[in-house]
Amino acid sequence: SGSSDPYCVVKVDNEVVARTATVWKSLNPFWGEEITLLLPRGFHSLTIYVLDQDTIGQDDVIGKVSLSHQQISAEPRGIDRWLSLAPVNPEQEVQGEIHLELQVPERGHPRVLRCHLIEARDLAPRDPSGSSDPFGRVSCCGHTLETAVIKKTRFPHWDEVLELELPEGELGEAVLSVEVWDWDIVGKNDFLGRVEFFLDTLCPGTTRGWFQLLPFCSTTKDQGGQLGALRLAVRLLEDTVLPHHHYQPLIQLLTEPILCPAQSPEGTALAVLEEVTSGESRQDVATKLVKIFLDQGLAVPLLDYLTTHELARTSDPNTLFRSNSLASKSMERFMKVVGLPYLHEVLKPVVNRIFEEKKYVELDPSKMELSRGRRISFKGSLLEAQVQESSLELLKGYLGDIMDAIVGSVHRCPLPMRVAFRQLRRRVEERFPSAQHEEVRYFSISGFLFLRFFAPAVLTPKLFGLREQHAEPCTGRTLLLLAK
Repeated sequence: SGSSDPYCVVKVDNEVVARTATVWKSLNPFWGEEITLLLPRGFHSLTIYVLDQDTIGQDDVIGKVSLSHQQISAEPRGIDRWLSLAPVNPEQEVQGEIHLELQVPERGHPRVLRCHLIEARDLAPRDPSGSSDPFGRVSCCGHTLETAVIKKTRFPHWDEVLELELPEGELGEAVLSVEVWDWDIVGKNDFLGRVEFFLDTLCPGTTRGWFQLLPFCSTTKDQGGQLGALRLAVRLLEDTVLPHHHYQPLIQLLTEPILCPAQSPEGTALAVLEEVTSGESRQDVATKLVKIFLDQGLAVPLLDYLTTHELARTSDPNTLFRSNSLASKSMERFMKVVGLPYLHEVLKPVVNRIFEEKKYVELDPSKMELSRGRRISFKGSLLEAQVQESSLELLKGYLGDIMDAIVGSVHRCPLPMRVAFRQLRRRVEERFPSAQHEEVRYFSISGFLFLRFFAPAVLTPKLFGLREQHAEPCTGRTLLLLAK
């Protein structure tokens, strides 16, 4: 059809850790998925493969983007740009682990490094039989040794000790390389993976464990975007988490204006936080604040505090909570944490029906695919009107069901959300008491409940866990019109 059904697979050191939804019939897919991974400190690389899902046979690999630990760490603010896809050669993709024991002498002459290659597991098959003939190769400081070849296995057991003599003096940047190869009687041996160790980072004594096999550093030439490009936002955060009591002074500082409201609001930690956080970091700050205050049982008082101070700064009720302020972001995060099960209960039946029925809905004549309508008349204008009429009836039906589900769910709405909105309404009434502003009390709540909670979930159900896959273009258009 000249199109693809692309999805992404995320690998860390060749282990699959995540998969995106499939975007159907698109060469310009948008996923918009945020994946948070807890990684070991010593990970080597992050690779994202783009594949085309096929109903019959194996999925086709379109290309990949690979980022080393060093590349990601070098940009503390994160990587956020288009990256060209590199081709994937199945013969060069590696997998599996190797079990090693390394003994590095602290001193002595001669200074001998003992490398015990015990076994390997889940190696890539390189022979037509679906197996391999693996052997190990150890290199350091210009010396190379090899183990015996173990025939026809992907789980070799060598149990061999290879000894390499190290130079005298400081080791500097000396590297120990342990490689695994598939022996071939004819032609070149096939590479199965490698592990590298900087000798100055190995503690004197014995190091033993299973190590992930990694590929050689990529030498693939840039394809100049011929395979397409992937827009990625990757950010690495390395946190040291201390015992709980270390954070008590910080928690006390943050909660003080809530627990002791008598003090001047301008000098509080929360007020300063709002001043110093920029728009791009405000979401992170709001997320962490909501987590801290939920843990302290003070989330609703926090929201009351933030919204009250935003109300004090707002003179025009028409702009109330329209900016991405700390109050708006905190309320948005609070609803998603506290109200997600409620959201699923309310919207999931209708959203599932929209996905299953796959009705054609379009109101804009310039976007209509008239061939999809029922040809009752040969006059284009009449057919357009007919498609508009049927689309409008479908949208009214879906929207009526959504509104009925929301209105009928009052008593199922989580109590913390109801209390937070009751507080919000009271604060708005106090700030804008005149009769001409009577509706502001309702707009302030609907601005959160509909514009930042129900409508985004209708627009992109996948991002709220309502569906496992993104919508096809036809269904996506229906959802967009409903959200509007």
